[in-house]
Amino acid sequence: MSDNTKKLSDQELIYQLEGRPSFKVAFPLGFQHVLAMFTGNLAPVLILVGVLGLDNETRLRMIQCAMFVSGLTTFVQLYPIKIGKFQIGAGLPIVMGTSFAFVPTARTIGLQYLEQGPLVALAVVLGAAAVGSLVEVVMGIFYKPLKKLFPPLVVGSVLITIGIHLLDVGVDYFAGGAALKAADAKAIAEATAKGLDASTVHLKYGSIENIALGFLVFFVIIFLQRFGKGMWKISAILIGLIVGYIAAALTGQISFQPVFDAPLFAAPIPILAPWDLKFPLEAVISFATIYIVSGLETIGNSNGITIAGFNREATGEETSGAILADALGSTTAVLFNALPNTAFGQNAGIVAMTKVVNKWCIAMGAFVLAGAAFLPKIGMLFNIMPSSVLGGAVITVFAMILINGIKMIAKAGFSDRNIIILGVTFGLGLGLGAHPAAVQGLPPALAFLFKDTVACVCIISILCNIIFPPDAHDRELAEEMVRKGE
Repeated sequence: MSDNTKKLSDQELIYQLEGRPSFKVAFPLGFQHVLAMFTGNLAPVLILVGVLGLDNETRLRMIQCAMFVSGLTTFVQLYPIKIGKFQIGAGLPIVMGTSFAFVPTARTIGLQYLEQGPLVALAVVLGAAAVGSLVEVVMGIFYKPLKKLFPPLVVGSVLITIGIHLLDVGVDYFAGGAALKAADAKAIAEATAKGLDASTVHLKYGSIENIALGFLVFFVIIFLQRFGKGMWKISAILIGLIVGYIAAALTGQISFQPVFDAPLFAAPIPILAPWDLKFPLEAVISFATIYIVSGLETIGNSNGITIAGFNREATGEETSGAILADALGSTTAVLFNALPNTAFGQNAGIVAMTKVVNKWCIAMGAFVLAGAAFLPKIGMLFNIMPSSVLGGAVITVFAMILINGIKMIAKAGFSDRNIIILGVTFGLGLGLGAHPAAVQGLPPALAFLFKDTVACVCIISILCNIIFPPDAHDRELAEEMVRKGE
């Protein structure tokens, strides 16, 4: 086989679900998935460690465990486990990582038990997260009979809401990261308390250094996406991140001391054993409610991948398997002392942008994730990447999630009935859901609904679809839109 034939074969394979492209093609495509989610994968763990005041050894071991579990559960999503008639894993190019959705709940519960010691608080957080994952198991098992509750209008609305939330995260990364934003706010508060002029405080969030890095990465990716050919175009995100990383290093915005301080090799061994975990009922209930949101995000991201990569909705088996893998990954993550896992939206966005759906390529990234868990220096090398470099890459990736939601809603058509449902869904879900203080006078059971925008949008959309069932005209319009899309 000639080199040209080999290259052509690889270029064909990367757009197919099955098959094994050569290492030189598959590895960089998988590696860019790792770069796009690495900081986001570790950030929830770092936030929790900071809240609980855990020591450096615990911090490093939790980072290692988070990387290992992400790689492991990504393999399960790619190559499902069959148990009887159930399938754990979607068999789709889904990348798993630590979920940000659980951070507020973990922080609140951790602070409640912090007086008993950091490790006790961690044991409560992890124990509650382990038991709460049973909710997602139920969602996965009974997804097929419940599928009628998640028509394109519902899933599309959830995708749009996830995209909007991720864009907020992307903007924070682009400007330097949420940590810098909080540090600036603290510096302003301290200056004000001392009677100083707050305008004299040197702000790092949104500084020219961070914005310049973000735009550098952004323009490199857009240029390669528009004018690049072959691997240059497909690997645009990876190349943009590398260019941004080098620029940050040359301008002194990266300190490599954490890399030097980290050991060369260490196994990802959890601090707490399963029998050390604690399971207070109120903490379990709090986590259980967030698992519903995590399941909805997985439904949205699974459909986002199939719409972008295969121009179809995810099947019932794929969605059910994705949710069950979500639950298994979350339980495994907790047993390894990391926070629960979920399907990462930014990686679904990469699939949408590149159209590369080959599972072998994604498996290369999963291998890097799991392998990096045994090499702390490599983990730290990724972890010191400036937030603005990552922000320059993910801000357009996140927008693709929103666009996929719009495409899914368009497939249902814009009949009078659908427009009413969308108006109510976004008016109440995105409107009041983004401002829970506006409805704090409602009874607690109703006010709780508006505390999470994604769940609020989904629940309101489901209720609207039940109250206003589609008629023959709506179904005919949806079929017509699908035919046009094909």
